[in-house]
Amino acid sequence: MKDILWVANEMPKSDDRQLSVMALDEIKKARTFHESFPQYKKTPLVKLEEMANYLGLKEVYIKDESYRFGLNAFKVLGGSFAMAKYIAKQTGKDVSELPYNVLTSKELREEFGQATFFTATDGNHGRGVAWAANKLGQKAVVFMPKGSTQTRLKNIQKEGATATIEEVNYDDCVRMAAKAASETPNGVVVQDTAWDGYEEIPAWIMQGYGTMAMEANEQLEEAGCERPTHVFVQAGVGSLAGAVTGYFVNRYPDNPPKIVVVEAEAAACLYKGAAAKDGNLRIVDGDMVTIMAGLACGEPNTISWDILKNHVDVFVSAPDWVAAKGMRMSAAPLKGDSSIVSGESGAAPFGLLTSIMTMDKYKDLKEYLGLDKDSRVLCFSTEGDTDPDRYKEIVWEGKQY
Repeated sequence: MKDILWVANEMPKSDDRQLSVMALDEIKKARTFHESFPQYKKTPLVKLEEMANYLGLKEVYIKDESYRFGLNAFKVLGGSFAMAKYIAKQTGKDVSELPYNVLTSKELREEFGQATFFTATDGNHGRGVAWAANKLGQKAVVFMPKGSTQTRLKNIQKEGATATIEEVNYDDCVRMAAKAASETPNGVVVQDTAWDGYEEIPAWIMQGYGTMAMEANEQLEEAGCERPTHVFVQAGVGSLAGAVTGYFVNRYPDNPPKIVVVEAEAAACLYKGAAAKDGNLRIVDGDMVTIMAGLACGEPNTISWDILKNHVDVFVSAPDWVAAKGMRMSAAPLKGDSSIVSGESGAAPFGLLTSIMTMDKYKDLKEYLGLDKDSRVLCFSTEGDTDPDRYKEIVWEGKQY
């Protein structure tokens, strides 16, 4: 069994100017926008009391995004808000003037017309973009990397998008999407990967993800937890991790929770950057084979990287067995706790937490993070069984990795 690898954040700090992307007033705008959708409701924050006792922690919470807009994953929060911000900019409006009923109106369609939103995805982001485009009367074109499943492809096509599985990796699909958009009238790239010259839309996507963090924070307070001591969050390009980190640092500027970012071992670009300790980006290329398809991204978001290197405590590279463990323990918790259907990418943070707390091999990481009987830990389960066959294979049939 491969080891979990971790590194403390000892990178030099920057001027931290990207933290303002996740300013609380910007997140509130995103939250208000999402609340305007008829499909909106808060996703559950599940408190695992028996599990916390078993692990030797005060409290354990999991934000369950499998209920988000009926799409089984959180990603739609980013794509939909970015589309709204783009349309607002093109029509000279503030996004607060474009709730769902205005965006879907005949009047706006006549004023704005129709754009084609291009994106690359392993499944969840593309499905969210396709769903939002469908609801808002826009077009979507989706490129999927080699190894993507037919189930995820069909879920995107059901939303009326043009979608194909390509013979290249995720990062090359991003380049394909950007090229196709540049060659299409009213073509727009909606991608949470930021690079020099393409940072506005990724920033809007991160703000959209902030809705999830804001909900979780409110739900923690309702449960009597004034603030989490630790937040475990997964990363592909790092947009979600940067959004969550940015939200909680802005929410608790004087006493932020300790942040742990976990990546799939096959695509651990953030971990490699942190391990180098110089603050520079690192890129992972190749096929990046992992069950954590949503995390198989090797080129970091430049905006998010700036937030992460200033505020994350520990970066972790996790083998596939960590995610599989998290999936099984979420699905079959201790008696008295609620079961959570958590997919491969969704279960990585909880799988990591349980491994740290139950395996002597990672006692040094447990001590470094100060995880103990006074810790209140928040994890994000970002997807449900988005690949149902693989989910059953892992959780029901016990496939090993």
